[in-house]
This record gives sequence, C-alpha cells and structure tokens, in this order.
Amino acid sequence: MITRHFAIPVTSPGTILRREMDLGTPLGHETEETTRHGALVSDAIIVRLIEDWLNLHGNDGFVFDGFPRTLPQAKSLDEILERAVWLDVSEETARDRIVSRLQCRRCGFTTSVTSAGFAERPICPYCDGPLVRREDDDVAILQTRLAEFNSKTQPLAAFYEEKSALHRLDANRSREEVFGDISRLIETRSE
Repeated sequence: MITRHFAIPVTSPGTILRREMDLGTPLGHETEETTRHGALVSDAIIVRLIEDWLNLHGNDGFVFDGFPRTLPQAKSLDEILERAVWLDVSEETARDRIVSRLQCRRCGFTTSVTSAGFAERPICPYCDGPLVRREDDDVAILQTRLAEFNSKTQPLAAFYEEKSALHRLDANRSREEVFGDISRLIETRSE
C-alpha cells in the first residue's frame, strides 16, 4: 500500500532472502534452514543485504518491513534511519494473520485468504502471479518467531525511544486504519 500510494520503495530482509532461496544462490542456501524454522538470520548477513539494497535503490526515502530486528542491526545503520514505526500487535492477532496469509510468489503482494475472495481465486491482482502460503507460516514456527521477538527485537523500542524516533501504532486494527496512521507519519516527514 505504501509503495503504491507514495512511490516509496519498501522491502524486507525476508523478501530478499526468499528471493535468494528461490534463485538458489549461495546466500539462499546459507540462510534457508534458519528461516524455515523461524529463527533470525545473523546480523552481519542482514546488514549486508540492507546495505546492498540501499546501494541499488538509494536512500532518499524508503521503508524497511522487519528491519532492524536487533540492536546491532539498528546501530549499524543508525545515521540513516530517522524514524521507527512500531506496530503493536497481540499474539492472537499475529497468529490469526499468519495462518491466513497469502503472498504473491512473483511481486511479494501480501493479502489473506479472507480478503477479496482470494481463497477461491488465489491470483495476484497486480502481476497475475500465484498467491501462496509461505512455508514458514505455521503456528509452531510462529512460537519461535515470538520468542526471538521478545528476546532480540523488543529491546529496540527503548533504543528508538531514547532517540525520540519511535512511533507506536496499534496494529490490531484494520490495515486501512493502520495505513492511515502510517500515511500521516510519511506526510509529516514530507512537509
């Protein structure tokens, strides 16, 4: 939604890593087992991915989904990250969204089986690619992800609060409501 509305590039380390796995690159092979079990890939690999992405796309406005996830990642790119949006979501909401998530294998568009009848016709509305469930989208792997979040990602809130860069949003609401809040944050940056 952000890319389409604001023409701001959005990426996530997970999207980049899944593409590397699909292409069968050495990096894809190196990280495949870790990601399939819901664990976090090493900070060094993730930072290298993000730095490479920034070299290709520039740093004149971008959104990272799921980055940084650890304090070392945050510190590595501290000088270019001016704002952190923290989407507060309950474990129940996270579980419900994960088990119904569909993602386009071609362009990365994400939706759910309950959204717009995608369960009956799982085709991406943007590129006609197949909408599929990710292999790592199951409840057992979610428990690992939540444990990783609580131990490694949760401390980032204090880091960004100290810098007055943290913006917390209630993400238990509809995607339209959350997008409205994010849009206002982006628009205030542009002014």
